[in-house]
Amino acid sequence: MIKFLDLQKINAQYKTELTQAFNRVLDSGWYIMGAELKLFETDFANYCGTKHAIGVANGLDALILIIRAYKEMGIFQDGDEILVPSNTYIASILAISANNLVPVLVEPKLEAFNIDVLLIESKITSKTKAILPVHLYGQLCDMPVIITIAKKYNLKVIEDCAQAHGAILENKKAGNWGDAAGFSFYPGKNLGALGDAGAITTNDDNLASCLRALLNYGSQVKYKNLYKGVNSRLDELQAALLSVKLKNLDVETAVKRKIAERYLTEIKNPKITLPEVTIDSAHVWHLFVIMTDKRDELQEYLNDNGIQTVIHYPIPPHKQEAYKEWNDMSFPISELIHQTVISLPLSAVMTSEEVDGVINVLNAY
Repeated sequence: MIKFLDLQKINAQYKTELTQAFNRVLDSGWYIMGAELKLFETDFANYCGTKHAIGVANGLDALILIIRAYKEMGIFQDGDEILVPSNTYIASILAISANNLVPVLVEPKLEAFNIDVLLIESKITSKTKAILPVHLYGQLCDMPVIITIAKKYNLKVIEDCAQAHGAILENKKAGNWGDAAGFSFYPGKNLGALGDAGAITTNDDNLASCLRALLNYGSQVKYKNLYKGVNSRLDELQAALLSVKLKNLDVETAVKRKIAERYLTEIKNPKITLPEVTIDSAHVWHLFVIMTDKRDELQEYLNDNGIQTVIHYPIPPHKQEAYKEWNDMSFPISELIHQTVISLPLSAVMTSEEVDGVINVLNAY
């Protein structure tokens, strides 16, 4: 079986360095908010090109805390609206509603999967305070246009970079386009921890200061609480492990791009629609997502031929029970995407023979 994602094999590449990092943390006797976190935050900020990187417990917390901080700073308030793509993973939307703000869904561009920038202005109202673009599957949104729109209407831009570590457009990386950005280091991400982990990047000193307090019980000085904060700290162990893997992120991304290029050029089956890519550097291929009218049939066929696949994502947010107030709404492009997408195996540890196998089986379908 060609695994969809062989995490054991991915992490085994760095077993010696990861073990050394684990032992270093264990022997230090300091496990929360110490030297390993500071080092990773510095290195990740430098990698993204931002002034600040702030470690948090996970990617969802990263987005929740950004919006919460803007509320504490008096920039957002309950009932304000944030534009967000209608086909994203539900976490992007949960972060908005968790803060008592209103998610306003915007359809994506078919086959590119990212928010359709031509539809954004039509969704802006007097209550709109931000745009939350999601760099879905690893491809940067059309950020130059989004930034132009945001400036025109005085809106904040909050990037969801959970799947786009290292993606570059116009010499600027994911996480350095908007006012702030949330990253996930869930184990399956391009930069994955060995557990839940996340980070926020920003160039705003005031926002960074507020965020550092909020994630630590609302406190910047021990036992003095400025806000009704939460506990969302990236621990020393995960920070140390991430530092090891960050050094190799661009190398792994280069391998994934080569595999994706093979898929794009060698998969030739009229029953399969390949993803649309604008600029190579703007895509880091967290996922390689194709579309087909008979998804269940194709997935069964691939499984029978020894190829494991995953569906990202089978149910659109507006059809989830969690947002039952939206269930009668229609977003036909999102619905089509959610009904037809299937993700192929793609990782930096795939062999050329495995890539051959995926291509040949798909072409024979």
